[in-house]
Amino acid sequence: MPRRRTTSSASSTAPSAPSAPSSSPTPRNRTPQPVRVRRRSFGDFVKAFFAFVALAGLVAGVPLALALTVGWPLPGGAPSLDWLQREITVETFLHILTVIVWLAWAQFTACVLVEVKAALSGAGVPGRVPGSGPSQLLARQLVAALLLVGATAASLTPGLSQLGQSLEGNQRPAVAAAQQTPGLFAQQQEQAAATAGALAEQAGQAEQAAARADGGGSAAHGDTKYYRIQPPEGRHHDSLWEVAERHLGDGRRYKEIFELNKDRVQPDGSRLSEASLIRPGWIMEMPGDARGGELVEMPDEAPNVSEQVQQQISDYARSGDHAQGGGHTGGGSGDARVSLPEQRPAPATPAPATPAPATPAPSAGQDHATPAAGQAEASFGLPEALLAAPLLAAGLLGALGRRRRQALWQSALGAVGGRRGMEPPTPTGDAQDVQDALLVGADPDGVRLLDRSLRGLAASLAAESRALPVVYAAWMSGNGDLHLQLAQPAGKPPAPWQLGQDQTFWMLTRADAERYEEAETAAPYPGLVSLGTMDDSRLLLNLEAVPGIVSLSGTEADRAAVFASVAAELATNGWSDRMTITLVGFGDDLTPLAPNRIRHLDGFEDLFETMSAETRQRRGALGAAGHDSVLTGRTGPAQHTRWAPHLVLLAAQPSDEEALRLAELAADAGRLGIGYLVGTGGTDLPGAAWEMEITGQGRLLAPLLGLELDAQLLPVAQQRAVVELFSDADPEHGSDGSGGSGNRPPFLVDVSEQGRPAVYARLVGTYEIIGLDAPDGDRSAQLHEALALLLLHREGVHPRVLSSALWPRGVTEDVRDALLDRLRTWLGTDPDGGARLRTDATGRLTLARSVVSDLDVLRSLYYEATQGRGAGSRQVRGRLLTDALVLVRGPLLADRPEGRYRWLTHEIIDAQLPLLVADTGLALCEFHLERDRAEKAIEALNAALRTAPADERLWHELLRATHATDDTDRLRALAADLIGRSGARGLPPRTEALLDELLPTWRDGAAAAG
Repeated sequence: MPRRRTTSSASSTAPSAPSAPSSSPTPRNRTPQPVRVRRRSFGDFVKAFFAFVALAGLVAGVPLALALTVGWPLPGGAPSLDWLQREITVETFLHILTVIVWLAWAQFTACVLVEVKAALSGAGVPGRVPGSGPSQLLARQLVAALLLVGATAASLTPGLSQLGQSLEGNQRPAVAAAQQTPGLFAQQQEQAAATAGALAEQAGQAEQAAARADGGGSAAHGDTKYYRIQPPEGRHHDSLWEVAERHLGDGRRYKEIFELNKDRVQPDGSRLSEASLIRPGWIMEMPGDARGGELVEMPDEAPNVSEQVQQQISDYARSGDHAQGGGHTGGGSGDARVSLPEQRPAPATPAPATPAPATPAPSAGQDHATPAAGQAEASFGLPEALLAAPLLAAGLLGALGRRRRQALWQSALGAVGGRRGMEPPTPTGDAQDVQDALLVGADPDGVRLLDRSLRGLAASLAAESRALPVVYAAWMSGNGDLHLQLAQPAGKPPAPWQLGQDQTFWMLTRADAERYEEAETAAPYPGLVSLGTMDDSRLLLNLEAVPGIVSLSGTEADRAAVFASVAAELATNGWSDRMTITLVGFGDDLTPLAPNRIRHLDGFEDLFETMSAETRQRRGALGAAGHDSVLTGRTGPAQHTRWAPHLVLLAAQPSDEEALRLAELAADAGRLGIGYLVGTGGTDLPGAAWEMEITGQGRLLAPLLGLELDAQLLPVAQQRAVVELFSDADPEHGSDGSGGSGNRPPFLVDVSEQGRPAVYARLVGTYEIIGLDAPDGDRSAQLHEALALLLLHREGVHPRVLSSALWPRGVTEDVRDALLDRLRTWLGTDPDGGARLRTDATGRLTLARSVVSDLDVLRSLYYEATQGRGAGSRQVRGRLLTDALVLVRGPLLADRPEGRYRWLTHEIIDAQLPLLVADTGLALCEFHLERDRAEKAIEALNAALRTAPADERLWHELLRATHATDDTDRLRALAADLIGRSGARGLPPRTEALLDELLPTWRDGAAAAG
């Protein structure tokens, strides 16, 4: 269908200016189905009639009723002192109430007069009547309804749906003003659509006349000019970006306008404190080189504006010294910062002429894993994109760990043809750098708190029988607080949540989030995804809640980096239960990240066919279930089985016809739980509710949303390295069925008598060190932890990985280097003079071969027994396996202190060690059963079960070994023990089958026990 284009008041004469910062026009938001003209409906006339009745009753009826029923309440003459001593009668009390009613009527009448004058004169936001917030709001709504059938309604309030909200609440600042976005409140703003074209045309004619009068619309450079913020034109609000683009030729110069007008008192009594928050009727002083017919050269002359506006501009001009303290030249050096929720705007700071070297700083929700603020530390070659993406890094790291554990178990249980052994492939090159960046940049605590906070909120609302509110975005501030930005006010949030800066923000402090327990409820907002940071806060956009399409413009490479980041985080994040991510035209290599979540389509036709069917299916399912949106279905009995989001990422720009079909498809997507992120080379995409642009400098811009972020990216090199890590962790990757070299540990120890190490650390069980004196001082615990980390990573540890492991909340470079010096001194040197703590060619820290752990010995003994010397000698194999099992004294680092060794959560050693012990026990059991030594086999299996009690293979061999003793009672007791351990889940099928073979009567005993 043809799309209506709203002409800006300056569009006909303003020079075309590049959008920030590309050369495409300024992004303009459009609703999925824009209308050409909104005709007055019967409901509008009904509203106008009732508004007229209410105004007549309040303005004329109240004084008439008072005069007829009560009369004049004040005394006829000056009262004497005796009047104060008289008894207060009912009549006196009624007279006092009558005076109060008269005063309230007078105040309301004044509000009506002010609002009517402002509406008829087109002055924008009218002046405030002192102490009459609710009264003036009521008067404004009634006047707006009355004038709704006339052209002047376009300059009034957004709509009647806001009745009841406080005037003060509406004037509080908002961040990433989604509520200001055209299309988000279409029903409220639709009232102004009918007169938008007429107003724009009149403004354009006035500008052309002014341009002809002054020789083309140019004024002498240096003259003081002023601009009055215009009312919304249809669905579109004015912004400093657009003002700068129309009158300064570059939207990026909005900062100059902001600096000239910051904190100056506006005609309605408020002040400009945010570059993204301006209101109709405000006055803006402009830089001297501003051009355009809308500008007013005041206070010298203003022939084309009303006397009231002249007076407002004159008063505003006299406030200039207060705001600037000494004159601004409009050089654009100031940096207008957008205030984040519950934060005051930071002072303007000069912007550097050239970008400073990239230094990862603690991101929102991440106060660990990076050096302290102000430290200029090099990244040592680690990818900055992942260092600055803590939530993405945490998701990738957690998913990678799960994939590697799955590979270990599948390999151990023979689910894959070839046995790969206990060690995943050691990454090298870019993959190794990316793995280190994930370890440094990940913020698992932030993910955990975000997940618990959102599920806790859903559980609390369900307990109060309240529906989930629609959330457009979430902000994670630098101190760990979480702010949810709602689509519309949803009342008071459940404790411990609090109202934020206004009714559309719910806030939870980090301290309250820490007290949340695990909630058995479905993830309420699985479509949240990180876009970037503003100041020290991280923005997560809820893609499934956007009412329409989110478009992203920029170069193809820059868009690809954003799309890859969004896809990777959606596929691996920790605050979603399940979802479907459809990648169209890109990302076929991203499938290994989450094969059960990601699917790839080749082109638009496949997408349209698939999504058309799913849209119909979801719409019908919602209707059948009696839900108005997927949110209401996430708090009911079927919350864990329904309403998973489907997020579509379309990287290639669709054609005009495809874009229109997609806009029609996405018109109802918000309530169905379907989100669309579409790439485009320009900024004119039909149906785009929110429009964003990624620049070559890594900035994500959305001027009409008030957003200017440091974008979260995943460039193609890092994307390939991440995929390589996941592909290598796949249990089927590289499996040749031989089971040979995959079992060789990365570090082999000389297990002969001549191979005694200089330093020996016991990690399996209680942590002990032999060969070193106990270190002195308060750094002893950190030295032990650093040595344990190095012993578990014989391939080397990046200094930043070591730093983030020991100091999760960050530390300066000099403190870290001082600890490494102490560690180097403590470990000492070998007899040949070589240091036992070394640095390899890549800058990673490694240990000398003379520093050994019992885990290294355990791995080497098992390898020698099964593939080395023991493979050809039965006697050697038995001795090596027995020696290996003797080393097992308990779980890894059994006595580690509270709060330390948190980096072990990123490791897979907790899965490797039990499997290695189980393999050793099984091999030794087989060794003894070959000689019919069943008791020795049972002894070996019981020793292995103390460390790997969940390994089903050990229990099976224990049943077989016990059966070999021909002791039926002993076998029956073991079966009863197994049944008791299984609990309500019951025995695994393989165990039941084995018991049926070895002890056919075991079910009778189980039934009797039950």
